[in-house]
Amino acid sequence: MVGLSVRTVERWRGPHPQDARQGPRATPANALSSTERADVLALVNSPAYRDASPHQIVPQLADTGVYIASESTRYRLRREARQLAHRGRAQAPVRREVPAHHATGPQPVWSWDITYLKSPGRGVFWYLYLIMDIWSRRIMGWAVHPTQSEAHAAALFTAVCHEQAVTTTGLVLHADHGGPMNGATMLATLERLGVVPSFSRPRVSDDHPYSEALFRTLKYCPAFPTQPFVDLDAARAWVAAFVTWYNHHHQHGGSQFVTPDDRHTGRDVTILAQRAAVYQAARAITPERWRGTTRNWSRPTTVYLNDARSATADAATG
Repeated sequence: MVGLSVRTVERWRGPHPQDARQGPRATPANALSSTERADVLALVNSPAYRDASPHQIVPQLADTGVYIASESTRYRLRREARQLAHRGRAQAPVRREVPAHHATGPQPVWSWDITYLKSPGRGVFWYLYLIMDIWSRRIMGWAVHPTQSEAHAAALFTAVCHEQAVTTTGLVLHADHGGPMNGATMLATLERLGVVPSFSRPRVSDDHPYSEALFRTLKYCPAFPTQPFVDLDAARAWVAAFVTWYNHHHQHGGSQFVTPDDRHTGRDVTILAQRAAVYQAARAITPERWRGTTRNWSRPTTVYLNDARSATADAATG
């Protein structure tokens, strides 16, 4: 039904399931000769075309009535000759590594960001600074200011570390590439405290999932005002109420639906054990209604940031 032969299935089930086929050993009849291959390389390296890509060379030659080889062939020959380096005067594209971290308990990895809150003035905003622990999703600190400033960010982070009595040495603080995030004042503060700064790739919001998901929860919760905040005091009062609700009452889907505060303090262990016991008792009463195992109430032990094992949906689950 799926187009596989019995021999293929037997090979997959054997002791060495990897495909050991080496491909054709004979040279294809329509392959370019060594002379033709040399002509192609000489052409792409000639003064007229050395700064152009095969995508640009092909139409230029076609306009003169010349065809030598396809674009893919030109790329393949250049790759074999190690000539695929960036050409031209433009700066070569930079491939940045994705920052990856993981947390097995509270406080090894924090995430922070700034979002806009509308004010009555057109084009004028209040700026909400939020710091969260990615393992528990608990909001560790916040502030609302009329401006974006690295000094505000540094002062907030220092105050949070002092209030929470956090051991900052080795703590990872993840952020995007905004000005307040990588400003000199903020970076100097992190260096002084022994904190490891981590940044997402420029213009890649997926590298910063936890703070982005938190802001979505904040702005799409039913209590979020439909009208602008009249002043800073109104914005701060609303954010204070939201943080209390989020930390102590909001059951987070990424943490088996326990509150961030319960997970941060370890109370979730008892809560999840009680839930599992409830399901086991229900199954014992009416086993005929349970076809398989009960719901998995096990505690997530590791939270990943931009790791291959991390499920983006987990971070986005508010």
